[in-house]
Amino acid sequence: MPVMPDKEFRDFLSQGRFMIQCSRTSGKYIFPPRVIEPGTGCPDLEWKEVSGKGSIYSITYVARRNPADSYNVALVDLVEGPRLLTRIEEAASGDAYIGRAVRARIIDEGSDKVLVFVPDDERQQDRGESLT
Repeated sequence: MPVMPDKEFRDFLSQGRFMIQCSRTSGKYIFPPRVIEPGTGCPDLEWKEVSGKGSIYSITYVARRNPADSYNVALVDLVEGPRLLTRIEEAASGDAYIGRAVRARIIDEGSDKVLVFVPDDERQQDRGESLT
């Protein structure tokens, strides 16, 4: 049976679970899903549920003629270490910025489940950062 880590990741999302791989040897979290750990070649990857907490590393806004069609593309650093390409939902263009605390959310998009992130106002307040 072929190993298909991307399919496994999508299957977890369809179950409402945010899981990423972790090396048993190094303890390092790996994303995107792979067959072996990058750099070491260790095949001892296992799936672990993660917190879903992170912060925006980079973000860009794509403005369309129809504002309803505009969107953003972001890189999010998870507290567990990996950096993911995603989008930030529920945030006006100025509300999602580099360093902003975010949390994962699994949403329905057509017939698929998709991982997106939303601002995590509770974590912002805990760190005493401005919400403006």
